[in-house]
Amino acid sequence: MTKSSDPIKEGMRLNRRAFLRNSLGLLGGAALSELGFASSLGATMGPGAAARIPGLAKAKRVIYLFQSGAPSQYETLDWKPKIAELRGQDLPESVRKGQRLTTMTSGQAKFPMVNSQFAFSQNKNCGTFISDMLPHTQAIADKICVINSMHTDAINHDPAVTFFQTGSQLAGRPSMGAWLSYGLGSMNQDLPTFMVMISRTVSAQPLYDRLWGPGYLPSQHQGVKLRSAADPVLYLQNPAGVTRKMRRDQLDHLRELNQRRHDVSGDPETLARIEQYELAFRMQTAVPDLTDISDEPESVLEMYGPKVKEPGSYARNCLLARRMAERDVRFVQLYHMGWDHHDNLPSKMKATCEDTDQPTAGLIRDLEQRGLLDDTLVVWGGEFGRTVYSQGTLTAENYGRDHHPRCFSLWLAGGGIKGGITHGETDEFAYNIVKDPVDVHDLHATLLHQLGLDHERLTYPFQGRDFRLTDVGGKILTPILA
Repeated sequence: MTKSSDPIKEGMRLNRRAFLRNSLGLLGGAALSELGFASSLGATMGPGAAARIPGLAKAKRVIYLFQSGAPSQYETLDWKPKIAELRGQDLPESVRKGQRLTTMTSGQAKFPMVNSQFAFSQNKNCGTFISDMLPHTQAIADKICVINSMHTDAINHDPAVTFFQTGSQLAGRPSMGAWLSYGLGSMNQDLPTFMVMISRTVSAQPLYDRLWGPGYLPSQHQGVKLRSAADPVLYLQNPAGVTRKMRRDQLDHLRELNQRRHDVSGDPETLARIEQYELAFRMQTAVPDLTDISDEPESVLEMYGPKVKEPGSYARNCLLARRMAERDVRFVQLYHMGWDHHDNLPSKMKATCEDTDQPTAGLIRDLEQRGLLDDTLVVWGGEFGRTVYSQGTLTAENYGRDHHPRCFSLWLAGGGIKGGITHGETDEFAYNIVKDPVDVHDLHATLLHQLGLDHERLTYPFQGRDFRLTDVGGKILTPILA
């Protein structure tokens, strides 16, 4: 038999890139070894672990409350009282400065400014102004850091959401949760390191599974989405007639076959497959325990509001996020859809805020009372902001707002972030940033820093280049760190 016709020898001829991948242990071989699996990776830590800075971490985990569709900063976190005096007047060109518009308003002959229909109130403890549409968030303002000077490069939803999740407007890059899984590994061997839940107030812009995908990272870093249906994860139950012991024996045989395959091919994805089978087996008991909220006291359920008992609601997902934090899930991503208010903003904003305000504040209070807020970093915000001028016809009772990437607001809490402060400042129209601009890479760099990772060293080699979540940018927001 010639060399080229021998499938065993041929399979063992690893190319240089595969050899380096295996040598560096990018699959997290140490974690597999802890589970009792021998692998050619041994106990090497890999570049992900090399990005850790000993003693730096203030947070162990992240809960990201992503408000998909882009909440208006005028109706939530950036109070601009002067606009009331200018209502109906055209936005001056000296303010707009020829900045790009979407196709939805580029044809408008007029750009009439419109103030928020809702009042703002000041938290008595810290002085932060927050919209009266968010009374529960007002009450926890001393726990959060409001950033009013966020900006992004994207002006349309899909690239803007993708940018926030992956650090790139182009689809296919690893999501933030996947990067954390790669860099920090798991704290709970019975649940995924990265979990995702989705809720909505009304029909909205679609979200795609690639937003919580691993991109070019090994597939074990993929986010796992919980369904809102009766079975949060499909196929958790064994088929009729199949016992747990039978399933365990089946997986042992599969593991042996896959290990043999890896010994021949050296493909790291084979080891990832072994781990995924094993994790699925452990999830058969861990997930039902996670999602069964019957043990929660009524006093806790009341913190999250009346919809907490509805599977798939934002309130239920916030409660599940706290239960995941208790179980040391590394990264929990909640997406709430319904913030895309191009028209009928007052009525739509009211409904969306009612759906999300109390559960959000309830989550912060619940984490705090359990001692989890100190090492859990919570993020609330969307993909860009909204225009000061009305999209479409402005009336006494109704208006809409278009996309605005130049400036918008979000907030952070816990995980070593200062509470009760506001960072950054916009002009009197909330149209341009005048102090302390913060871009998406800065936010990512700061989150990684609080988790004990150097964002410049958290890299992965792919297609001849070392990629990272923050690309070639990112600065740490030291003024907001406690």
